[in-house]
Amino acid sequence: MTRAATVSPPPATRQWRIVLARDRRFDGAFVYAVRSTGIYCRPSCPSRRPRRALVQFYPIPEAAEAAGFRACRRCHPTRVQAADPAVAVVRDLCRAIDAQPDARTDLATLGKRAGLSVHQVLRAFRRVLGVSPKAYSDARRLARFKTSLREHRHVSPAIYDAGYGSSSRVYERAASALGMTPAAYRRGGGGATIRYVATPSPLGVLLVAATERGVCRISLGDAPAALERDLHAEFPNAEIRREPGALAVWVQRILRHLDGRAPHLDLPLDIRATAFQQRVWAELRRIPFGATRSYQAVARAIGRPRAARAVARACATNPVCLAIPCHRVVRGDGAPGGYRWGPERKRALLERERDLTRRAAPLRRQA
Repeated sequence: MTRAATVSPPPATRQWRIVLARDRRFDGAFVYAVRSTGIYCRPSCPSRRPRRALVQFYPIPEAAEAAGFRACRRCHPTRVQAADPAVAVVRDLCRAIDAQPDARTDLATLGKRAGLSVHQVLRAFRRVLGVSPKAYSDARRLARFKTSLREHRHVSPAIYDAGYGSSSRVYERAASALGMTPAAYRRGGGGATIRYVATPSPLGVLLVAATERGVCRISLGDAPAALERDLHAEFPNAEIRREPGALAVWVQRILRHLDGRAPHLDLPLDIRATAFQQRVWAELRRIPFGATRSYQAVARAIGRPRAARAVARACATNPVCLAIPCHRVVRGDGAPGGYRWGPERKRALLERERDLTRRAAPLRRQA
């Protein structure tokens, strides 16, 4: 165990540099997961490096598994032990929760196992994972359910094998948790029709995709082909069609928003999210056009003052940029920080919004 692995996980931009360097000193400090393969690894894994847009970072292996990823059989990330005592405690309690998927998450029982009070258990979970033990248990249950569905099992057995007491709870949460019905998710999006368009914008290529329920993806990049590959990787079995006309109204709203003619971008969304992501993303949508908030400020606003790193992860996994304005969340020192679609685009977005807000101020005073 190295000294580097005893500190809190570094920012996402530095984590990515560590992964590219295969730096063994950070094994145990975090893991990275690849959306296209569904696998997570330790930073030093010798496997071929994926594209940055497909990578997500997690503080411990259990967090990656709660998001539905499985451990790499080449680097065995679960065998690495972190030196941080809180991380070791949380990992042990996560394994205890996973061992009894049907049991109610009882804080007193977890505290007794760890030799901690209920409040100490809550604080440890929120510091390491950014969520409570119950939220972790719910995420693991959903991950098991999604895995069963992907294995082409019928919906009903998957519901009960995952630990749900009834099918009604699953269908109540299906729209927000899966982005589609359980049966459609079981087919990897099969049966779902996703229409998309890729068009030039002031910030490069803009890709907008939508289901019949609403917009499921807004992404920015340098080339349409790369954005289209990411869309197909997310929904490998969906029927994906390029139909510019079908999304013309929503695309025009986004372009008007970028030009400052529609500061409040209000689109119907069809996205999957954990409970924590939903809270973060809802808070981001409250940040006014032209304003910014720090990761710490967002964490305080949702009642999780120590979850700034988890807020940053929620920003990094936002599938609909602009509609959920994660670019308005910056570092505590005012620096822009990382951005899924490139730090240069984040700086350009912030400068553009500030300029448009300044120009509009005299007009509002005259009115």
